[in-house]
Amino acid sequence: MIRIFLKERVSWILFFIFLQLLVLAMGYLDTSIPFLSTVYITFISCLSFVIFIVMRYGIETRFYKSLEKLEPSFDLTAIPEATSPFEAISSERISGQIQVFKKQLDELQISLEQEKDDMLNWIHEVKTPLTTLQLMIERTEDPVLRSQLMYEWLRIHLLLDQQLHQKRIPFIQNDLYIEKVDVQKLLFQEIKSLKQWCMQKRIGFNVSLEAEKVLTDAKWLGFILRQLLSNAVKYSEDSDIRIRCTSKGGITTLSIEDFGQGIAPRDLSRIFDKGFTGTANHQNHAATGMGLYLAKQVAESLLITMEVESAVGEGTRLSLIFAKENEMVRIARM
Repeated sequence: MIRIFLKERVSWILFFIFLQLLVLAMGYLDTSIPFLSTVYITFISCLSFVIFIVMRYGIETRFYKSLEKLEPSFDLTAIPEATSPFEAISSERISGQIQVFKKQLDELQISLEQEKDDMLNWIHEVKTPLTTLQLMIERTEDPVLRSQLMYEWLRIHLLLDQQLHQKRIPFIQNDLYIEKVDVQKLLFQEIKSLKQWCMQKRIGFNVSLEAEKVLTDAKWLGFILRQLLSNAVKYSEDSDIRIRCTSKGGITTLSIEDFGQGIAPRDLSRIFDKGFTGTANHQNHAATGMGLYLAKQVAESLLITMEVESAVGEGTRLSLIFAKENEMVRIARM
């Protein structure tokens, strides 16, 4: 702050130095004026000026030091009190801008809430004809056509499900219900929903569960599993998907391993980024790049660590490492 203060006052300081040099020059050129007296006057003036600068530094920087320490917020009472006309102008303008931004933010929040409610209502409205469509597809006699239609229906269903949960994620803390969840029941439920897709791609499941229950939120864990399983099925064919759930030292790990095309090493660090669809299969227009991103967002809220191992042509293993139970109990009490 001292450097900024001196930089701000540099023109005044230079002007003062110029005046002192002018006094010394006059004392030197005018023989009627004792030169020693002009030196003495100059010395006293410089000393007084230094004391004045030091005093003014404390007074003039108090307001700006308070601004510098101010936390970003819309609290108008946090703005320091002005002690000079210029500070009063600054304070007034800052208060005015904060009020404008606060009003705009309130309007945007209302608009966002309205948009979210409209989207959720639309998704729920679409689910009704989608359920009817499923019943009609199941009555189709041609097995090949039925399988193709069910595959397309499932794609629409998964995209709607993604959109629904994406709108709910910002408010996930209000929707958590921590309980002992039966992993096997949840897994088989999600696998069953992908049955037609798996049959079409000739994919089976090899499930081994040493740990059968975890302390978490069933609905949101189901969403994570849905994204991981649909990704595993999407990039596999004519192979099994291996699912393992183990527990060691109070930490439960659930891994889903496929033997599909795998992920390029350059993409591993980016697979959880929003909208990232990979560079190895970039022409795949069906990929949205949202599934793993949303799964990661939910996992963080549930204190689940996601790890990925993959090699091109050998497949991918995604692991969910659950937090210890005492950590989940803490969340449940919040």
